[in-house]
Amino acid sequence: MQMQACGDSLDRRTMIRSLALAMAGGLLLGGCGKRPGGAGALPVLRAAITGKGEGDTRLMLKASAIEPEGVRIDYSVFSSGQLVVEALNGGALDCGSMSEIPPVFAACSPIRSFRQIAVVRADVNNQAVVVPKDSPIQSLADLKGRQVGYVRATTSQYFLIRMLESVGLAWSDIVPIPMGVSDGLAAFSNGKLDAWAIYGYPIQRVMANDGARILKTARGFLSGNYIVLAHVDALADPVRADSIGRYLRMSKRGYSWVASHQNEWAATVAAEIGVPLADVQDEFRRKSVNYELRPVTEEAIASQQLVADVFAQQRVIARRVDVRPLWDERFNSVILERA
Repeated sequence: MQMQACGDSLDRRTMIRSLALAMAGGLLLGGCGKRPGGAGALPVLRAAITGKGEGDTRLMLKASAIEPEGVRIDYSVFSSGQLVVEALNGGALDCGSMSEIPPVFAACSPIRSFRQIAVVRADVNNQAVVVPKDSPIQSLADLKGRQVGYVRATTSQYFLIRMLESVGLAWSDIVPIPMGVSDGLAAFSNGKLDAWAIYGYPIQRVMANDGARILKTARGFLSGNYIVLAHVDALADPVRADSIGRYLRMSKRGYSWVASHQNEWAATVAAEIGVPLADVQDEFRRKSVNYELRPVTEEAIASQQLVADVFAQQRVIARRVDVRPLWDERFNSVILERA
């Protein structure tokens, strides 16, 4: 296992990637939230979408017919929260959401371009270890000595560590193979992995296309907390800070719509990710919770600190970090507004 250092080499790589992202963001996304088209034009909020399917805020707002008011949203799509953090570091985004994990890695670095302003409570049964349909693996203990794919610096690495610990296995007891989502999907479908720790729509994809089965979901291993991040410059700008508040209100309304329109939402998600509707409906029936926007609380901070401590103990990061300075409660009153 490669240790994620908190040192100079990481910072140099991050700054190089971030500079490229900043330049791309300036060209493609129209600048740092400026008002295009002259006076009177709506302010622009640059927001990240991470992955596809149920967690896609843009898709949710479109399905629920919730139109932005007083702001224009420019979306960029990312395959992981780690890339969202890099885009924030490069100044190419105003806000984005992800799991608790990527900010823990960012906390190692002196570059802390964001604050964590809200919590999205979400399903944990859509994160799981899956195995091929004819696999002899029947329990987590059977993973010993097996090749297990996972996505580094994400929930899949975290819940895999905790699952192994729950049956007395260490990280060194398996053959962990870090890979991106698309590479993992190809490797699993081609029989190159004994198991895959993964999240979201790829689970339904391999179940529908390859007959894969779920060995264990992440329920009991993940908190279900996802985090909304905002760039410090956006928070310092009254116009963009107001736009972020509007975006949070829209998201809250969207989650409420989804909770009361599960059939419509399932059909929308199924069409978006390209799997049979019945598979998405089955996933929805197994959900641990519906999506919900929540304020920053001591409980949320403690939950992320536990993640950071586990990664430090496992030497996934080089030292213990304090996540509390990453949090900002200024939007709690917005989140707690009555609908």
